[in-house]
Amino acid sequence: MTTVDPTPAALPAALAEPAVPVRRSWIALIFAANLGVWMAFFTPIQVLLPQQIERIAPGDKEAMLAVVTGLGALAAVLANPLAGALSDRTVLRLANRHFGRRHVWTASGAVLGALALVLLARQDTIAGVAVGWVAAQVCFNAMLASLTAAIPDRVPVAQRGGVSGWVGIPQALGLVVGAVLVTAVVAGNAAGYAAIALAVLLLSLPFALLTEDDPLPREHRPALRWRALLASMWVSPRRHPDFAWAWFTRFLVQTGNALGTLYLLYFLTDGVRVADPEGALLVLILLYTLGMMLTAVVSGRLSDRSGRRKVFVIVSGLIMAVAAALLAAAPTWPMAVTAALLLGAGYGVYLAVDAALITQVLPAATDRAKDLGVINIANSAPQVLGPALSAPIVVHLGGYPTLYAVTAAVTLLGSALVLKIKAVP
Repeated sequence: MTTVDPTPAALPAALAEPAVPVRRSWIALIFAANLGVWMAFFTPIQVLLPQQIERIAPGDKEAMLAVVTGLGALAAVLANPLAGALSDRTVLRLANRHFGRRHVWTASGAVLGALALVLLARQDTIAGVAVGWVAAQVCFNAMLASLTAAIPDRVPVAQRGGVSGWVGIPQALGLVVGAVLVTAVVAGNAAGYAAIALAVLLLSLPFALLTEDDPLPREHRPALRWRALLASMWVSPRRHPDFAWAWFTRFLVQTGNALGTLYLLYFLTDGVRVADPEGALLVLILLYTLGMMLTAVVSGRLSDRSGRRKVFVIVSGLIMAVAAALLAAAPTWPMAVTAALLLGAGYGVYLAVDAALITQVLPAATDRAKDLGVINIANSAPQVLGPALSAPIVVHLGGYPTLYAVTAAVTLLGSALVLKIKAVP
């Protein structure tokens, strides 16, 4: 007599593998929420923080920007997986109504993060800027942890490449919209921070308020023991080698991205020597975003249809490495324009397909947000390592050509190592 394992059927909706494709309205709302959070991440890093720090410490702007962004990235490394682990365990009941475990983190992260940006705008010391940016990073990473977990929570595997493409686009589009907002729509650094804070709320709260969020039954909640929680942040590479390789490849590619983008405004000012660095930066961001939008969703859907992920990741890394190599060989404005298009196209492919690949190597459904938070360490840790490597390369080891040559090598290595992953074709 054959017995049937009852466990899959017994899983609650919050833990079960999703089978019903998500609708366009759901994709539109999570797209908007991600647009808000990435505006909050990247607009300060690329525009507002450099302006603010140059006003406070003009003679030491590179080092001080590295300190502030490095501390913010360190906060992100800690906050994202911790918030994810707590969201995996969230059982919320108010007025005899059960609420899901993700949206409370999305909403609270947006509200508190917006407040942190408003307070950050009022700082006139490097220490104050650092504290304000760390607070904002903690809040927005809590928000990002819940949004990232929504993909494996609600999107079937066969739809994840395309949806990940839509979710990935805001990483570039958020910077474009944010840069336009703080340079062309509002005037002044403080007004720029306030505008980004308001945009986060308007774009992110509808997803938390209007979409479903499956509640986690209390009997399925993992025990909350702090020592065990912290220990769970280590995912054994021996037991889960595919997850470990996915983490390492993401770390290397994002390290290359951090090396290549942190000093982009200063590169245009001191390396290319354009007359209007901020205007030139906006042009490059627009071209980068155009390249990304042209490839992200298309490549994600092609990956879904073919069932293959790794070949797309490798090709994306090659394209990004070529873009960085062009900047290393000829740091001129025409080459910067070409590189921006190529880099955007490659990164669009990478974000869509690699994000889908990662959801297929997560160790356990009960720890989706925590494990994705561990993956997000590979996104945030390079923001700590990047400044530590970029500053001495620019100042002492050959300047921007050397910086972009290193960027190309690291990016290419990271994408090639995806071949080590065995469970996903």
